[in-house]
Amino acid sequence: MEISVHSNVFPLLLFLLLSSLSFSPPRCEACNAVDKEALLGFKRSITADPSQLLQSWTSASDCCSSWKGVACNSAGRVVNVTRPGLVSDSDFFVDTFMNGTLSPFLGNLSFLQVLDLSNLKNLKGSIPIEFGKLTRLAFLFLDSNQLTGSIPVTFKHFSKLEKLYLSNNNISGIIPASVIGSLKSLTELGLSGNQLRGSIPATIGNFVSLTKLDIHANKLSGSLPTTIGKLKSLKYLDLSANQITSSIPESIGGLSALVVLYLNQNQITGSIPESILGLVSLQFCRISENKLTGNLPPSIGELPNIQRLILENNKLTGKLPATMGHLVTLTEIYLSNNRLTGKIPSSFGNLQNLQTLDLSRNYLSGKLPDQLEKLQNLQTLDLSFNPLGLVSIPKWFAKLKLFRLTLAKTGIRGSLPRWLSSTSISTLDLSGNALTGKLPPWMGNMTSLSFLNLSNNGFHSSIPAELKNLKRLMDLDLHSNKFSGHLDVIFSKETDDPLGHFNTIDLSDNLFNGPISESIVQSPAMNSITSLVLSYNPLKGSIPKSLGKLSELQILKLVGNGLSGNIPEELGDAMELTTILLSRNKLNGTIPGKMLNLKELKEFDVSDNQLSGKIPPHKAIIPASAFIDNPGLCGAPLAPCKH
Repeated sequence: MEISVHSNVFPLLLFLLLSSLSFSPPRCEACNAVDKEALLGFKRSITADPSQLLQSWTSASDCCSSWKGVACNSAGRVVNVTRPGLVSDSDFFVDTFMNGTLSPFLGNLSFLQVLDLSNLKNLKGSIPIEFGKLTRLAFLFLDSNQLTGSIPVTFKHFSKLEKLYLSNNNISGIIPASVIGSLKSLTELGLSGNQLRGSIPATIGNFVSLTKLDIHANKLSGSLPTTIGKLKSLKYLDLSANQITSSIPESIGGLSALVVLYLNQNQITGSIPESILGLVSLQFCRISENKLTGNLPPSIGELPNIQRLILENNKLTGKLPATMGHLVTLTEIYLSNNRLTGKIPSSFGNLQNLQTLDLSRNYLSGKLPDQLEKLQNLQTLDLSFNPLGLVSIPKWFAKLKLFRLTLAKTGIRGSLPRWLSSTSISTLDLSGNALTGKLPPWMGNMTSLSFLNLSNNGFHSSIPAELKNLKRLMDLDLHSNKFSGHLDVIFSKETDDPLGHFNTIDLSDNLFNGPISESIVQSPAMNSITSLVLSYNPLKGSIPKSLGKLSELQILKLVGNGLSGNIPEELGDAMELTTILLSRNKLNGTIPGKMLNLKELKEFDVSDNQLSGKIPPHKAIIPASAFIDNPGLCGAPLAPCKH
């Protein structure tokens, strides 16, 4: 997603521009003594400068001619101080930092127009109120530090300020209405990534020249002021990740220049106003993760430049407006997890630039319109968790050039369609349907597959040997079917380095037989697996010691597998394990202390086995229920051992 952020490259270029155009010699005057002392005062407040950004700032040299990052006018007054943490060095950039605070002496630079101390990471303390004396300031960049305190009310004196960035600090308090109402020349305001509270002041409407407003990731509450509609020059508005309530004001339709609108991750209620049709320049709209209700207004189809429409995770109801078919510039639609009903309009077939269509987790029903086959640029289609009653996947799907197809729980029955074998699908999720029969050998032709989920269906038979051809497959979920046969067919599949190494495997609730081979770790496909779930299969045999060599394994679930023998101490060598579930087996012997004391262990269960001996001392918080129904086990959290 395109997100416009303040670039630290700009101040560097600005500095060079100002130096070459506005403040070129011949300079008649040496550096003003007051300005020099102000800058040396700032240097004294810096406790660490590893890249020696201020090394040239010495009392014996002239600050106008010899100090890096400083520019003066012809009268020897400092007009530009540019020392950001992202520094240009010949053909590359150096990312560095400074420790220290902002000196109030900087407020004495009465001719200063540009101050850039952004991205220095470790500047702490509050912004001095003395900065309010910098009445000639046009550009102030203090973003990406660790500044605290509040926005000084003295900022209201910045009548010439054009760009203000305080983003990514720890600034708290409210946004002062007096400041917001006074900065009449401001074109860009960046306050994101702080701890600001309270509401957005109604005086925001005074920013008539503002083109960018970014206050995302704070703790702002209250409603969106209706005065926001006065910002006729605004192109970028990001108020996401706050706690804004109330509804979207009708006045938002006045933002005719707006290109980017992000209001996601708030608590906005009410419906989307009809006035949205006034956003004629809008390209990127994200109002997801809110509490929006009501129908999508038909006027949403009058956004002539919209490319991305993201309204997922709300409570929108009603039918999809047929007018959405007018949005021919759309490339992505995300409307998942709402309460939309009715059919998908046939007009959606007009969206020939569409690349992603996600309508999952709604209440859509009825026949899929054949017109969707015209979506030849569509790469991702997700209609899962809708009561579509598809019965079978329409044959015209074969004409699409899909990369991801997700049709989980959409009422598909019968066998897998053969046309899938000639597609380039990478992600295929047909889980939660009523598919039956054998897994066809032609699936081995789906060589682009990286994610396959056929869980919760009625498949039976063994896994065809052709599965080894899925050299890019990295996530496999076949749980809750009736698959049988040996696991080695899956574990020994081929890879296409660096692709094809398993991340996750879930084969639980099937009829696979074992035992699990000790040679499991010798397969390249298994060497970086993070989750292995084999529960409720009649595997029998013992737990292989070699599982301890799976160095990236985090989740191991072997519940109800009829396993016997000891728990191998080598499991304690898999240092990343967070979950070990071995309950409902026939395991005997003692619990290895090394395994029980794995640093990352969060979930552990060996209940209903035949284990004995004292439970090893351990730091993880594990309930007694994880050890019960092992008649020979004793010690905390069970009853004490009897000597």
